[in-house]
Amino acid sequence: MTPTSPVIAPSGVTALKCPSCGAPISPKFGEMVITCEYCGSAVTLGNQGWTNIQKQTMLTLEVGTVEQVNSIIKPMMDKGLLHRHLHEESKQEEMSLTYVPYWIVSVSAQTTVIAANETAQIAQTATTAALMGVIFGGMAGGFGGRRRLFEGRRAGMGGLLAGAFGLGGMPIMAWGMGMGRGGGMNKTEKMDANYNFPVIALKALSDYQPRDYQFNLEGRELFDVSKLPKGVKILNGDISEDVAKSQAKTLVDQLQSQKAHAKYHMIQSIQTDSDVGDVELLHVPVWFAKYDHKGNKIVLVIDANSGRVINSVGI
Repeated sequence: MTPTSPVIAPSGVTALKCPSCGAPISPKFGEMVITCEYCGSAVTLGNQGWTNIQKQTMLTLEVGTVEQVNSIIKPMMDKGLLHRHLHEESKQEEMSLTYVPYWIVSVSAQTTVIAANETAQIAQTATTAALMGVIFGGMAGGFGGRRRLFEGRRAGMGGLLAGAFGLGGMPIMAWGMGMGRGGGMNKTEKMDANYNFPVIALKALSDYQPRDYQFNLEGRELFDVSKLPKGVKILNGDISEDVAKSQAKTLVDQLQSQKAHAKYHMIQSIQTDSDVGDVELLHVPVWFAKYDHKGNKIVLVIDANSGRVINSVGI
């Protein structure tokens, strides 16, 4: 687990000092994650008050120009027959680059899935179909023709009994339906996974919360404000570390369920137990591109480190 940092200021203060460089920090209403504009160290507001964030990292800016962003966005917007020329027919309303804080929460998930055994189901269906054919064949034998139907009560009853009970007097209908009982029809599967799950640290950007996206954490490095491009804004956050842990657990549970339903059919029950581990604050360079297409809003959120699309809305 992340070690607990000493409290540097109580909650509710209007001013505090950066624990690294001593520069003044003035929290705005609602802010819970603040990056010092002088040295880049970050502080967070928790249950006990303001503390220094122990692990703070960053991803480097690799997609730094509008031309590079457009080379990513245009093929995506124009993809498919229905979206041809979507990019050129849309009016660009915003194209901005900022460093967005994400809580990276380590989550270990163990999921147990009880699903129908499809192989057993197919076998049962085939067996039942064959037996039903025998049953209705027997019944057809008992009632197969007008002449035989009226041959006499004894002959007709014999045909009915032969159809219902089959050879040797065995009750075929009861035996066929009973094949589905007992073991073998369900199977229990395990789905275990480890995540470094990103939780966006701003409520205003919660619509763009990643659902199944992983940043290039192998390429991250310790946060150094001197390495950031001049003029690129570093956003503060208003989602605490504790809230991020809770959100990560919930989102991982949802993701495990989604993956289970994609893998297994006819799920009867699913149970996920998640353990939350270390947490770090990751600053990610992000492009926000917003368009208007005939009154419809299109938003693309681009990871400016990898060049991949984190979220898209409207396409």
